[in-house]
Amino acid sequence: MEKVAVIDFETTGLSPDLGDRATEVAVVVVDGGVIVDRYHSLMNARVRIPAFIEALTGISNAMISKAPAADEVMSALAEFVGDTPLVAHNASFDSKFLDAEWARIDRRRQQEFACSMLLARRIYPLAPNHKLGSLVSHLGLPAAARHHRALADAEMTAHLWVKMVSDLKQRYGLGAVPHEFLRVLQKAPKAQIESCVERAKLRLSL
Repeated sequence: MEKVAVIDFETTGLSPDLGDRATEVAVVVVDGGVIVDRYHSLMNARVRIPAFIEALTGISNAMISKAPAADEVMSALAEFVGDTPLVAHNASFDSKFLDAEWARIDRRRQQEFACSMLLARRIYPLAPNHKLGSLVSHLGLPAAARHHRALADAEMTAHLWVKMVSDLKQRYGLGAVPHEFLRVLQKAPKAQIESCVERAKLRLSL
């Protein structure tokens, strides 16, 4: 199973374009179907966390005041991740914050994201919904004691990722399930998954 870096951010809001900043980041590296490494840190971007976000995540302004500076954490994150392909649950959210935070330290992301939420909608259409916690429960995967913390959510996403890759291999008789294939699959119309897999198998020699 291909090496990937599963990333999750906690933030002050929904959009860096509106001035929201990251408050916590975690990366879980999956290689050969197992978790082999982790990076995790709170980060101080010198912005105040709204009360409702503090209640949701449990990350307080007092905690952030003692955390490393955001640029220090983002530099360490860049070195840790390198050029490893990225995965996130609702990747459109995490990719926006990663790009915005890296831009502040003159870093630019080179690798693509795959989205476990988009993929789960196609692989598990009968799941009650495709929120991370619901999928973990539905599939009987290891659950974290507390959601909405970066490391816990990254680890649950990592377990979901391994399960999805394994299920795709078994369902379609694939010898390998590369990141590139999954990025194609996540964009496929749900009614055309079978044909998309067959075309990808031929193009990528899976």
